[in-house]
Formats: sequence, C-alpha cells, structure tokens
Amino acid sequence: MKKRLLALLMALAMMLALAACGSAETETITTEETADAATEDAAEEEAESEDETEAEAEAEAESEAEAAEPEETEDTDEAETVVTRIGSLKGPTSIGLTEMMSWDSADYSFTMETDASALLTEMVSGELDIALIPANAAAIWNTKIEGGVTCIDVNTLGVLYVISADDSIASIEDLAGRTIYLPGQGTSPDYVLQYLLAQHDMSLDDVNVEYQSEAAEVIAALTADPEGVGLLPQPSVTAALNKLEGFSIVLDLTEEWGAVSDTDLITGVTVVRTAFLEEHPEEVAQFLTDHLTSTAAANEDVATTAQRMVDLGILESAAVAETAIPYCNVTCVTGQDMKDMVSAYLQVLYDLEPSSVGGTLPGDAFYYLG
Repeated sequence: MKKRLLALLMALAMMLALAACGSAETETITTEETADAATEDAAEEEAESEDETEAEAEAEAESEAEAAEPEETEDTDEAETVVTRIGSLKGPTSIGLTEMMSWDSADYSFTMETDASALLTEMVSGELDIALIPANAAAIWNTKIEGGVTCIDVNTLGVLYVISADDSIASIEDLAGRTIYLPGQGTSPDYVLQYLLAQHDMSLDDVNVEYQSEAAEVIAALTADPEGVGLLPQPSVTAALNKLEGFSIVLDLTEEWGAVSDTDLITGVTVVRTAFLEEHPEEVAQFLTDHLTSTAAANEDVATTAQRMVDLGILESAAVAETAIPYCNVTCVTGQDMKDMVSAYLQVLYDLEPSSVGGTLPGDAFYYLG
C-alpha cells in the first residue's frame, strides 16, 4: 500500500513538472512572436514615413516647377510681342509701305506725318523705332542725336520734276529769270535745284525762288501765277497737273542729275534707332525682308497700291495715284549698295553746302550692312 501511494505521488510530481515546462515554452514563443511583430510594425511605419517624405518632396518640387512656369511663359510672350513702330511721311516714301500696312500684322504699327521734324521728335522720345525720311535729313539726325540713328535702306530714288505751262523750257539754263515755286527751304528740292544750277554755272541769284510750306501751296501759287514754274515731287506733280490747265512736266530732275553727276539722286532713306537695332536685330532684319516684299508689291500692283494711298490719306484720288506711282521710283536698296549710293549722294550735298547734311558726313557706323 505504501509502495502504491509512493508511486502515485511520483507520477503526480512528474505531471506537474511537465505542465510547468509547457507553460514556460508557451511564454517564450509568445514573447518572441510579439518582438518580431513589433519589429515588423516599426519597419512598416518607417517605410510609410519615408514614402510620405518622398511624396512631400515630390509635391514640393512640382509646386516649385509650377511656380516657375508662369515666369518662363511671360518671358516668352514678351519676346514674341515686340512691336516695331514705323513712321513715314505722307508722300512717296510711304508708297513702299502700303502693302505692309494692309497686312494688319501685330508685329508692326504705323504713323504718318507731314513734317520730318515730327518724326524726329518721336524717334528721340522713343515713340518710334524706324522712320522713312529724306536722305539729307537722316544725316542731320545722325549728327543731332550723336549716332542715335542708323541707315538701313534706300526707299525712294529721284521723284522731282519741273512743271510749267511754257513748253519751251527744255534745260536747266532755260530756268534763268524764272520764278520757281517749291516746297520748303533747306529741303531736298531746294538743294537739288541749287546743285543743278551750280553744275550749269548758275546760282539762286539767276532765278527767283519762292519757297512754300507744302506742295498744296505750290499748286495754289501756280494757279495765281500761271507763268511761274513749279518744282515738285511725285505724286504731287500728277495732282498739280490735274488742277493746272496747260501745265506739263518740262524737266525730269533725275535725268538732269544723271547728266552732270555719277551719283544717284536719292529722295528717301530708312533709319532705325541705333538702340533698337542693338536690342532687336532680328526684328530689323525682318523689317527689311518685309519692306522689300512690300515695295515689290506696290510697284507690281499699281491699281491696288493707288487705292491704298487714298485709303491712307496720302492722296485724294486713286486715278492720280495710279498715274503717279510709276514716276515715284519706289525701291528698297540695302547693304553695301545702299551705303555706296547714300554716301556718294551725301558727299555731293556736303560739297554744295555742309549744313545740308548737318555740317559733317556720317561715318561707317551710320550704315547697316546686315
């Protein structure tokens, strides 16, 4: 009996010992699994934090890029919207622009004046970038504003004619003793007349010159004095002949000039503000390309050009304009040919009267050769 009780007690002790071991193993496994889970959770949280940081960095970079884009767009728009402002006179120098004016291009704006001094004021103030003016005025401007303008093309050759009701006038010598009405003292017509008189051993003392402010006044003076002689540019010549009975062209001063000089008679040139040329050379180059195209169109389609001249207020009659255009010698000469022509012409005027070109001849920097 004692032996059986002892065996039972020993068996019970062994069972308790096994139960204790099982409980310790369970606790150990549970602790290890909890640690592993905690490590995984921390890793996941760290990964999520890194993802959020990268997302925030990308969002910030995108925001900065978007903020920079408007500035780039604004700069691009500004570069694309440079408007070249062009001024010209209501006369032959504007004829070559009429095609360009019809384009209604956002690249150009146009202003026409009756007096070159108005264009000078606008150029000096920066209101204009390009101007089409008499050749000697361009030289004077260059001196006045100390190289502030550059010559880029010749736009008009000789346009001066002598009209009279006396068809016996056939040479410069035949003007002796005549009263000559012409627009403007110190203008191209004035200096051309003086040069031609000098080449025939004559001077202003041999004629009676009556200076008028504009072509319309010359026509009015000839109406009152039908024995007088008029010296006018085209298209004013054609307008005068339509109003003055018995008058006709008696001398073509371009031919008279060519007979005594190896230079070209030049009426108008185109100048650009030197600062604009330096800042926007591409726009100036484009203007020259467009001006050449426009000039060719004006000469080829005379009827359309004539109507445009009326629409622009250059002349009142399309019929008069259509008749006059072939006599206006509208052109577009650039580069070295332009320089050779203009410099030679200005030299003639300088030799005649230095003040006619501003007292000094322009240097090489005055000429844009492209």
